[in-house]
Amino acid sequence: MKLVGVCMAAMILAGSSCAGNANRTKTVTGNTDSLYLLVGSYARAQEEGIRVYVFNQETGKGTYRSGISGISNPSFLTPSADGSRVYAVGEDEGGSSTANALSFDRAKGTLSLINSQPTNGGAPCNITLSPKEDYVLTANYMGGSITVFPLGNRGELLAGDTLTFTGSGPDKERQAQPHLHSVLFTPDNRLLLANDLGTDCIHVFPVNNKKNGNLLNRTESYDVRLAPGAGPRHTCFAPDGKHAYLITELSGDVIVLSYDEMKLDTIQTIKADTLAARGSADIHISPDGDFVYASNRLKGDGIAIFSVSSEDGTLEKVGYQPTGVHPRNFVITPNGKYLLVACRDTNEIQVFARDAETGLLKDTGEKIEMSKPVCLKFVPME
Repeated sequence: MKLVGVCMAAMILAGSSCAGNANRTKTVTGNTDSLYLLVGSYARAQEEGIRVYVFNQETGKGTYRSGISGISNPSFLTPSADGSRVYAVGEDEGGSSTANALSFDRAKGTLSLINSQPTNGGAPCNITLSPKEDYVLTANYMGGSITVFPLGNRGELLAGDTLTFTGSGPDKERQAQPHLHSVLFTPDNRLLLANDLGTDCIHVFPVNNKKNGNLLNRTESYDVRLAPGAGPRHTCFAPDGKHAYLITELSGDVIVLSYDEMKLDTIQTIKADTLAARGSADIHISPDGDFVYASNRLKGDGIAIFSVSSEDGTLEKVGYQPTGVHPRNFVITPNGKYLLVACRDTNEIQVFARDAETGLLKDTGEKIEMSKPVCLKFVPME
């Protein structure tokens, strides 16, 4: 669940400008160990809601590079494969919610707004690019929908097509309607998985590879039903694409699914949240595929750590790392040395060193201070 819904209303400015303004910029000398770290946040349109940092994945240190204003609540980002474009949600609750296209100058480390489009679904909280990068999709939490945007020649967003879902779950407060929380394509690019926290299911759409027609095959779509009250939130796949790991927000479980020939089958359910906090958030797997990490909020904020069986992809819990308050999205460096956590309510990005043998984390003491960080994405500098 997007837990800041009511509180965010005071932060959202009606009729906020969509004109992006590149703000402060510092000159940074890049090297092969350095990456751009793009951070999305909850912020008013006149604030630097998206910031760019240079992060050294050998030393674990980050420095400010630039920022951009002009988008209200750019809480989630997705970069293109070559890093030249970035797409961001504007997570407002009502009709002012947007999807936004930006260009990214990797030589300078600066962002510029290309254009914005309405999502026609409130509180878009997740955004992704299609496998061929010719569409952008948003998951609209309060809209109970996903929106599919074709892209123009400059990477600009064209008018979107919104798919609205129906249904509810057993939790009358948090599952009174569909709540789409993430959209993700399978590694083989054959399916779109749309996690619906409100109805306890994964909406599955085959991808249409025909040159003409819709991106998604809606006539052959189907739902994967999960346990009532689970509240599916985010999913990640193992590097070999044979297993998926899904975090449920309400039940606090990690669900392990096998994936083969466009079929998902549950093979294990294991607790990430042992305190019944009902606030599990994000999930990622290490680059070597040996460990899965899942963040939990509201009670005992931190990261649950699991080892992955090399035989069948199942999990065993091996540790738990406390973090700052309200850990949302997190990211692991490509070399696997560090895990960075966006702690929304302590206004910081924490840097943890990762032991490749045990999977355990150690707080380095390094922090990047930023107001209400939510989403972390790496982009290569070269």
